[in-house]
Amino acid sequence: MTQIYSMTGYASLRGSVRDSVAFTLTMKSVNHRFLDLHLRLPSFCDALEVQMRRVLKENLRRGHIEVTLQVERKASVEIQLNAGLLEAYVKAFREAATMHGMSSDPDLNAMLRIPGVMSTESTVGAAEVEGLDEAVLAQIVPLVKKLNEGRAQEGASLASELKASMLRLQAFGEEMAALRNGVREAQFERLRSRLMELTQGVPVSEERLLSEAAVLAEKSDIEEEIVRLRTHVERFVTMLTEGGELGKRLDFLLQELNREANTMLSKTSGAAGENSLRITELGLEMKAEIEKAREQVQNLE
Repeated sequence: MTQIYSMTGYASLRGSVRDSVAFTLTMKSVNHRFLDLHLRLPSFCDALEVQMRRVLKENLRRGHIEVTLQVERKASVEIQLNAGLLEAYVKAFREAATMHGMSSDPDLNAMLRIPGVMSTESTVGAAEVEGLDEAVLAQIVPLVKKLNEGRAQEGASLASELKASMLRLQAFGEEMAALRNGVREAQFERLRSRLMELTQGVPVSEERLLSEAAVLAEKSDIEEEIVRLRTHVERFVTMLTEGGELGKRLDFLLQELNREANTMLSKTSGAAGENSLRITELGLEMKAEIEKAREQVQNLE
């Protein structure tokens, strides 16, 4: 059996180049018809982005994939004093004190807290991120593997739910098949009463009645639809057992199953008798089950 993958997943890995440079890689996947890559990297990683896209395309088939790289650097910090600005503040303080006849000296601690008087500057040289590209690229394949491990677990869960859904769908079809004979008899009696009403009591030949009943039975017979439903369900379960990339193929099968359910509902819509209501209920339950399965299939690779 080939692995079945969900389209939804998340993975994260940490790495480092040296003591001063570390990084975190995260990858998130959601459903998409094709491979749609979105990379969020620091501005100095333009060359790395090209290489990452190449590796990701080699290891992923489809999905909306978001990859984020966060780089953590221990940069040297320098404190700078804006001496000219500080001198201007001190001069203004003394002029204001003289103007108002006050004798006091400025508080240096307060002066140094004035915005712009002191500042810090981090310096990071190109040498400090040397080797980052190689270190990040070495983590891409392990990151995809980790992502796929989570996607495989969810894929197995989805496959189990879909198999259970197919068993319910098949049970609905078998019950509908068992009820159709009773519906056919009710339709025959309804036809007999209708013909008697239209002919106003004039006897109707049994041959004519049987002829009309045969036409009605042919129009309302759902044997072919039930056979095709069984075939589609068996094929669906077989494909889940085999595994692999199933999303698009299973979605096509579900469209066929929905078509059979619609046809059965259409053919039995004019039925009368105690079984007719249950047949309608079964048809609607089949359509609801198919729609639920389609939502789940949309999340399979």
